[in-house]
Amino acid sequence: MAGLPGAARARSASPGSPPVLDGSFLLSPLGGLMCAQAVLGLLVWSLIAATTYHLHAAYGWVMFVSLFFWILTLLFLVTYLLQLHQKFYMVPWPLVLMIYNAVATVLYLTAFVTCAAAVQPTSWRQWDYNRRAAGSFFACVTMITYGVSTFFSFRAWKGLGSNAATSQVSDHA
Repeated sequence: MAGLPGAARARSASPGSPPVLDGSFLLSPLGGLMCAQAVLGLLVWSLIAATTYHLHAAYGWVMFVSLFFWILTLLFLVTYLLQLHQKFYMVPWPLVLMIYNAVATVLYLTAFVTCAAAVQPTSWRQWDYNRRAAGSFFACVTMITYGVSTFFSFRAWKGLGSNAATSQVSDHA
């Protein structure tokens, strides 16, 4: 669990103890990226929701992906902020987070391509065009943040690039 906030500190969260706010999580790469994903995901679905998206089937997919991952990102953010992941120690959190970020990256890629392809410059409502184009841009930026999070989650899952030789040296030293 190296790379995840709180992993360096040897704190054990007993099942009966109340959740404690971990502000250092927000300063970590994964915490900062999760906050950015929450803000960018909110921008994507609110920009698309402010248009007549129900008239175009392609935007339904964009709305689903952006809203679904926005809610899940908020749940993961709260879980790590309140250190609830330490209470549920039987769950392999680094692996779960890596899979979640990888799936979000792929689905946001499809949402970005769908949204960008469906933007028509000859839209009969200019503000719909502007919002859809901005939603497409922010879907791309959100996809990139999920991709970067996948990289950091992978490194955390693998132990920040340590190999068997360095882990054995540190274990016996």
